Amino acid sequence: MLLGSVGAVAALAGVGGALWHDGRRAPDPAWWERRFATPDGSELAAADFRGHMLLVNFWATWCPPCVREMPLLDRFQQAQRARGWQVLGLAIDGAEPVRAFLRRAPVAYPIALAGPDGMRLLRDLGNTGGALPFSVVFDRGGRIVQRHLGELDDAMLAGWVT
Repeated sequence: MLLGSVGAVAALAGVGGALWHDGRRAPDPAWWERRFATPDGSELAAADFRGHMLLVNFWATWCPPCVREMPLLDRFQQAQRARGWQVLGLAIDGAEPVRAFLRRAPVAYPIALAGPDGMRLLRDLGNTGGALPFSVVFDRGGRIVQRHLGELDDAMLAGWVT
């Protein structure tokens, strides 16, 4: 049993190391050319966020951990805006469910729709399994500096700010 636990810890450490090593790279340049529809029918351009610390959070209305972390992301956006941070929520969902959700639980940060190739975009940014929630942080130069699969917490966000 002890050997199995040691093996599991070693495997997780290897995965974590691989994600950290792979995490500090430029995304496909096409990321910054992307345009996303918003639930209200307008459009957001990824390029509009270049030059900021950008936390992109992939979520869905049907994903309980995604919904639970949205107030945390909203507080983070409000607290870190003056330091140059921007949160962008990308929904892996349709426009109408997102509109209905945001009427019940509005957030101050922009929300857009990942679109029909949203799952491919998740994979391109390092989430090979396509699970949600998934967050990616881009530095001011446009490089990926953090990735996280799963629900975020205050401590993790605080660590990213320093």
